[in-house]
Amino acid sequence: MTVMVALLRGVNVGGRTKLAMADLRAVAQDLGYDDVRTYIQSGNLVFSTTERSAGAVAKELAAALAKATSVQPEVVARTRAQMAKVVDGNPYLERGEDPAHLHVVFMTAAGSKVKLPDLGAFAPEEAAAVGAQRYLFLPGGMGTSKLAAALGRQKGAVGTARSWRTVTKLLDLADEVAGSS
Repeated sequence: MTVMVALLRGVNVGGRTKLAMADLRAVAQDLGYDDVRTYIQSGNLVFSTTERSAGAVAKELAAALAKATSVQPEVVARTRAQMAKVVDGNPYLERGEDPAHLHVVFMTAAGSKVKLPDLGAFAPEEAAAVGAQRYLFLPGGMGTSKLAAALGRQKGAVGTARSWRTVTKLLDLADEVAGSS
């Protein structure tokens, strides 16, 4: 069994695209996923599956959600091993930045090909592209970040952001699921 983390884009944000986490779990269970868990109300799902491809899981889950619910979110999936690499690869932790100011944007396959904009105009905010992730250092927070807004406006840049606290909690949950499988 492969432990996966699925991240839904734009779910339960600003009163639009409402999706109860119980409904998300039910859709995942109907797909045959095991040990299904959600974390907070923003579309974070952890589970085990016989499927090995995170891309295939993302497509399957997105299609099932569109069929079973009124929302059609973009879905990004990572294996437990990929999530561990995300946590281990944060360049801002290496230099001692406060984890409360760190975020990760998990990009879709197509979105990961989009280059970062010129970052000089956004200082002291920073971003680093590492694989299919964009690590963000946002000392003023996500809500007022000009860099995060600019990244979201880039053509073809499809992804979903999570705070560092959420990223590490999802890896903890994936480890729990791996231990129970």
